[in-house]
Amino acid sequence: MSETNKPWAQPMPEQQFTLMRDILAAPSPIGLEAAMTYGVLKPHFDSFAPDGWHTHQFKGNAGIVLDTHPGRDDMFKVMIIGHADKIRMQVRSIGEDGKIWINTDSFLPTVLIGHEVKLFSEDPQAPGSYRVIEGGTVEALGAIHFSDPAVRSGDKGIKKEQIYLDLQIHGDNKKQQVLNLGVRPGDSIIFDRPIRPGFSPDTFYGAYLDNGLGCFVTAEVARLIAEAGGTENVRVLFAIATYEEIGRFGSRVLAGELKPDALIGVDVNHDYVAAPGIGDKRMQTLEMGKGFTMSVGAIASEQLNRVISATATEHDIPLQRDIVGADTGTDGMAGVLASVDCAATSIGFPIRNMHTISETGNTQDVLAAIHGLTRTLQALDALPDLQREFLDNHPRLDQAGPLSHQGSAKPEKEMGETAEAKSSDT
Repeated sequence: MSETNKPWAQPMPEQQFTLMRDILAAPSPIGLEAAMTYGVLKPHFDSFAPDGWHTHQFKGNAGIVLDTHPGRDDMFKVMIIGHADKIRMQVRSIGEDGKIWINTDSFLPTVLIGHEVKLFSEDPQAPGSYRVIEGGTVEALGAIHFSDPAVRSGDKGIKKEQIYLDLQIHGDNKKQQVLNLGVRPGDSIIFDRPIRPGFSPDTFYGAYLDNGLGCFVTAEVARLIAEAGGTENVRVLFAIATYEEIGRFGSRVLAGELKPDALIGVDVNHDYVAAPGIGDKRMQTLEMGKGFTMSVGAIASEQLNRVISATATEHDIPLQRDIVGADTGTDGMAGVLASVDCAATSIGFPIRNMHTISETGNTQDVLAAIHGLTRTLQALDALPDLQREFLDNHPRLDQAGPLSHQGSAKPEKEMGETAEAKSSDT
């Protein structure tokens, strides 16, 4: 069955884009994620959650989980996970000349230079109270005139130890001026770049699509499920995790606490076709604008993937297969890492320039993921016995049927097009 109304083939509505932008804009560096989870997502959950749904909170991290059937451990539990933490820079030391030397974490040093950032400083006189310093830029060389010839030619790069934050400090006692602001080693720094619509149709760009997008998708799936009347046989856990960027530590806590039977990580993926020097030579041909992605490989559950792919096919939702091995690289690993027995996979959307200030995505891929996951949950809810479905239907390769050589036969559609072309020529 295909749908006549296909939201994933249409421009994203402005109200929905605004929500996505607000989620992505929330300052939530690793360890300080509450701006996104409590500042944006929890109020959004509260705005549509039916009576009886419950939001779980946690002591050790700022993650949250919206639960459709709290306490119903007898039901089949499906956890959908996005992660709110953003990779961050942080203050390492302060120089006598007022330079704030910083750690760059998961950024390439060369993508940082010249960009505006925000520094979040905890008030030394009031622990737990934070101030934001805006207007600083990340630098390394100061000017091309001060670089050696190898750097100018591109034969030599920038080392992470060269990166510093420039607050334009001048005059006497430069270091003391910075210290007077309360800036201390460990203070967090993030890019100051909200997302904007891109030049090409249905595109957008900015900082930290990784992984506010996964949180946005998770939240929108929750809203659509609520608006459709919820689920009867599936207990859905809409999870917003923390600490993904440093080892998936937050999501494994959520999985360990709530013990899902199936788990789907939602995270950004790479547009390998557009990646310089890669394309389809070494990697699969995932491409922005061609639909959402689904992990296929050693660690991904074939039973769960079967439902996702069948649902996508039924509703004409574009899907790309993403090849993974022993690790999805996402919170799709949470169940395994938490030693919880659950079927697991990961879905995503190809983006360009990951971990830069100009991450770029396509709204139609994001919408495809939202509706693909929504339809998948509804398909799972319609199955008569989910526990037995996953216990008894592991793929059996010993039952694989023979496949003979197909020769030079072409797909019927292609053959029909060829015949039509010949007919028009005559």
